[in-house]
Amino acid sequence: MRLYYKKGGRVDKGAMACNKPKRTPGYSKKSHIVKACEGGKEKIIRFGQQGVKTNQTVGQRKAFKSRHAKNIKRGKMSAAYWADKVKWSPSKTKSKSKKWKKGS
Repeated sequence: MRLYYKKGGRVDKGAMACNKPKRTPGYSKKSHIVKACEGGKEKIIRFGQQGVKTNQTVGQRKAFKSRHAKNIKRGKMSAAYWADKVKWSPSKTKSKSKKWKKGS
């Protein structure tokens, strides 16, 4: 995997493809980065907490979606939209259980 960095550790927005999320294992705080493009605007968005298990159960996914529904609706220019699409997709759910345990 190769991210596009300029000198000094800054991301080169011009070298990244639009709307293609990438993992950032070397970044200390966020797990993914994407160059969001919509309506002629471009924006670098970092999303997802590094090192956290997400999307373990159906109930956990449902809780995330209800908690962030307002921000997910904002579209491609919000971190919640990308977290929902990349980290919380139904195909990545580990357990079909609807029971949600805090900290699982």
